[in-house]
Amino acid sequence: MKNLTIFIILALFLQGCLWVNKRGISDKYYNSCKEYYDAAGVYHKKCDENLLEWKDIYE
Repeated sequence: MKNLTIFIILALFLQGCLWVNKRGISDKYYNSCKEYYDAAGVYHKKCDENLLEWKDIYE
């Protein structure tokens, strides 16, 4: 019973530290992405790093 209580308190405490988003798990609620077209008209999208990327898991 004591282990369950510690687990629940720890889970509630860490709930706000990590966020799940479209690209993975991050320490920020919103990732800031920079989207732009270069001089040749090619689209680029550079985003902040996540702690864990979904594409790395499912490869």
